[in-house]
Amino acid sequence: MSDIRHLSLGLSQSFPCSYLPEQHEQLLVNRDPVDVGQFEQLLALGFRRSGAQIYRPHCQGCQACVPVRLPVQRFQPSRSQRRVLNKNDDLQWRVTTHPTPDQQALYLEYICQRHNDGPMYPPSLDQFDRFLVCDWLEQLFIEAWKEDELVLVAVTDLLPNSLSATYTFFQPELAGRSLGTRAILAQIALAQQLGRDYLYLGYQIDACPKMAYKTQFRPIEWLDGQLWRDWRG
Repeated sequence: MSDIRHLSLGLSQSFPCSYLPEQHEQLLVNRDPVDVGQFEQLLALGFRRSGAQIYRPHCQGCQACVPVRLPVQRFQPSRSQRRVLNKNDDLQWRVTTHPTPDQQALYLEYICQRHNDGPMYPPSLDQFDRFLVCDWLEQLFIEAWKEDELVLVAVTDLLPNSLSATYTFFQPELAGRSLGTRAILAQIALAQQLGRDYLYLGYQIDACPKMAYKTQFRPIEWLDGQLWRDWRG
């Protein structure tokens, strides 16, 4: 396995927090090229990816961002998650390995309608590439189709022992279908099929309602320093 001990890390400037109002955040950012094995090790240390940049929150006086992952081979859907599966049993699923114009169009619509008050607005195709695409990493674009319409894309990083959920976007008019939950269930199923151990879900932020859904998936683990522990909340 590739060594990560000699990677160079830097600290970003402080900037307004995307999740908690009136808070500021800083990021610990990797400065060196990495391979897929190194990235998976960094994921296990609480890092994430945006485009080709690998980062981890490093905020003064704030520990709100808690890395979480699912041990997928032990996962069993809850009653409410089974209802989400049933609600969306008319969708057809595909997996591609490259972005498509249909995906880009859905991304632009999603940001314009769901996040037009945030830093990602206004969206662009260049932003799509800088945010989601990474040329040194194999990616899976999990698609859901309703008849001939693309309604959901879950961008997912493929790693030797895990999958990492990078970003999900969907048709805003279908929000009542709980498509965010359905996307995670699709990623769990794919990880199980591929024999992966974990699905990394990013950060659980209890104080941010938009980010507080991840612990509904059980069992789930959280990173306490450098040790992963079962979530007991």
